[in-house]
Amino acid sequence: MTGSIAHDRGPAEGEERAGPLIVTEDAQLLDDLLRLCAAAGARPEVHHAVPERGGGWDTAPLVLVGDDAVHRVRGAARRRGVCLVGHDQDDPRVWQRAVEIGADHVLRLPDAEDWLVDRIADVAEGVGHPALTVGVLGGRGGAGASTLACALALSAARAGRRTMLVDADPLGGGLDVLLGGETVKGLRWPAFAESKGRVGAGALEESLPRLHDLRVLSWDRGDTVAIPPGAMRAVLAAARRRGGAVVVDLPRRMDDSVVEALAQVDLGLLVVPAELRAVAAAGRVAAAAGMVLRDLRAIVRAPGTAGLDSDEVAGLLGLPLAGELPAEQGLGRAGGPPGADARSALARFCSAFWARVPAEGTS
Repeated sequence: MTGSIAHDRGPAEGEERAGPLIVTEDAQLLDDLLRLCAAAGARPEVHHAVPERGGGWDTAPLVLVGDDAVHRVRGAARRRGVCLVGHDQDDPRVWQRAVEIGADHVLRLPDAEDWLVDRIADVAEGVGHPALTVGVLGGRGGAGASTLACALALSAARAGRRTMLVDADPLGGGLDVLLGGETVKGLRWPAFAESKGRVGAGALEESLPRLHDLRVLSWDRGDTVAIPPGAMRAVLAAARRRGGAVVVDLPRRMDDSVVEALAQVDLGLLVVPAELRAVAAAGRVAAAAGMVLRDLRAIVRAPGTAGLDSDEVAGLLGLPLAGELPAEQGLGRAGGPPGADARSALARFCSAFWARVPAEGTS
C-alpha cells in the first residue's frame, strides 16, 4: 500500500491549540522562539514581562523566559514548566538566574532547538501521560511472540484502553494478516520510511487501519524490509504521546531500528518455550535486548516434554518471571485472531497481565 503522512497538521478551523507564553524583549531571541513555535504548530502568547491580566503566567502550559527578562519575572509565583532560554553558551551565571525564577530547564539556542520544538509540540497536542509501551520478543523462532502481542493488544482495547499495535518485524508476515485485516484501508510502514523529525500523534493514529477497536501499524505486501532508525524513533514517540497502551512485536535480531524501538519500551516480554534449546537461544536474545531494555521479563510457554518448569526457565535466563503462557487450541484456524475470544485461556492470561502491570510498575 502506498501513501504518505504529514508530520504535524495545522489546527482545524476553529480549533485552538494551547501554546507557550514567551517573555522577552530580545528581538533575535523572540524571532527564534516564534520560528520554533511555528515548527511545532503552536501559537504563543508574547509579553515583555509577567502578564498583568488573564492569568497567562499561571495557565500557560509552558513558559519560555528570555535571559533578558529574568529581572522582570523574578517575583512571579513559582510554577512548573518554566524554561530559561538564551543564546550565550558560555555564561557561567545562567544557572543562578534559573534558580532565581524557579526554571525547570536552561536552554541554549541553537543547540536545544530540537528538544524545544518537541516540548512545544507536546503542550500544543495536549500530551498527558505517555502510553505504557510493552515490547514482545520471541526467544526462538515460532515461540509465539506475535500471537501474544496481538492478544495483549486486543485485551487492552477490550478493557477500554486507547491501544496501538506496532509490527516492528518486517519478516513476520504482517500482524494485519494475523488480525484478519490485510485489506482494510490505512497506511502501513512504507508510508513512514522517510519520516524525519516529529510525527504528529493524532495524524498517525487517524491514518492507521482500525482493527478490533485498536490501531495497527503493520507491513504491506511490498518489498520494503527495513525502516530507518530515525523513522522508527519518530513513529514510536508519536504512538506513545497518545497515551493508553502500545504493544510492539519485535524481531529477535538486533539492528539500529530495533535498538530505537527497544529504547522506547517500558517493559519487555521474552516468550520462551520450556525447552532446553529454546532456553539456549533465548539467552542470546535476552543478552542483546538487555543492553538497551531496562525491564525484561520472561513469559514461559506451557511446559513441554523437557521437564522444565517456568521458574527454572526464568532462572536459567536470569530474568523475572512475568507469567506462564497457557496452551491455546485452535490458534490460526477460523476462530478469529489470537485472544479475540475473551473467554479463552490466552485472553484471560492477557487480562490478568494488564491488571498486574499498574500495580507492579516498571523499573
